Amino acid sequence: MSSSAKHAENSAAGAPFDFLDLRAQFATIREEVMQAVSQVFESQYFILGPEVKFLEDEVAAKLGSKFAVGCASGTDALILSLLCAGIGKDDEVITTPFSFIATGGSIAYVGAKPVFVDIDPVTYNINLALLEAAITPRTRAIMPVHLFGLPADMDPILAIARAHNLVIIEDAAQAIGSRYAGRFTGTFGDYGCFSFFPSKNLGGAGDGGMITTDDPAIAEKLQMLRVHGSKKRYFHEIIGTNSRLHALQAAVLRVKLRHLDAWQQGRQNRADRYRRLFESAGLSSFITAPARPPAKFEHVYNQFTIRSTRRDDLKTFLHAAGVPSEIYYPLCIHLQKAFAYLGHAPGDFPESEKASREVLSLPAYPELPDSHQNRVVQAIADFRSA
Repeated sequence: MSSSAKHAENSAAGAPFDFLDLRAQFATIREEVMQAVSQVFESQYFILGPEVKFLEDEVAAKLGSKFAVGCASGTDALILSLLCAGIGKDDEVITTPFSFIATGGSIAYVGAKPVFVDIDPVTYNINLALLEAAITPRTRAIMPVHLFGLPADMDPILAIARAHNLVIIEDAAQAIGSRYAGRFTGTFGDYGCFSFFPSKNLGGAGDGGMITTDDPAIAEKLQMLRVHGSKKRYFHEIIGTNSRLHALQAAVLRVKLRHLDAWQQGRQNRADRYRRLFESAGLSSFITAPARPPAKFEHVYNQFTIRSTRRDDLKTFLHAAGVPSEIYYPLCIHLQKAFAYLGHAPGDFPESEKASREVLSLPAYPELPDSHQNRVVQAIADFRSA
């Protein structure tokens, strides 16, 4: 065992704990969830139906959107939006290479070309200074990502999109409830795409997704696309797919939606406490924590992500100390084998690639005990001293 691993082992103040403990959240809402699920079983209405419609209406009302359309996953939300916009072969969609694979994958899936723009190193969101130069005659849309729960700077993006007549599809998979200039993300563009994967701030008991829009024609087409392109059963006006949200998921999500504000305040409190602890421990110059965003941006911390030039060694040390951490994301989309056909090489998007080498996300869920958060910070301090 290396000396640093021994140091970590000796300094561990307890057993390993989870990066995200969904059981702690469930314990606070067990009765509500089980009652909601039981009602679905009693109804025996499992696909779409009243529960899904109730959830759609409640999410739309919560976010201030005119329409919300449930679907099978956050990935499908992106794909359905692209299909609805008529984007496909020979089209280009601008997005960031530093995101979950679904961002670029959805574009490729519909036959279009993802055109990547590097990130801002502070926000991890698309670099606005580079955005307009990426537009070509084939560009049809911009897909900004509100990464880790921090909104992208939407005003300049909207201005550029309007100037070039481009569709905006917001990838808000990690950002439900975040706000930009007082307005919820997912309501700025033509489409707002959300994921209800269990680890999200609003997570279901499996996969699920939703698309928000203010356009009734878009909402109607999305509703058709998710059920094989039909309005009337067995009569199909367009080619669609099967991407229906399950009633059981909707029932669980309706319960959780009522708690979303409190949970997000909890995440924000965790982030602020990390900053205070880092400062008290003298770690502010050793690692880079997310800065408090300007008042215009409300961060909901789907991930609390620090940076370290010694990231891999730090992660190993934390693991030996029983402290969990995760890397989002270790390899940029443009360097993934699946996208080799685009011809990108290391160095094409230097800030994204540097981030992929340095980022490390720490536990920050609302129910995280202070003692566990203290252990995280102490382990980082021990690593610095090792």
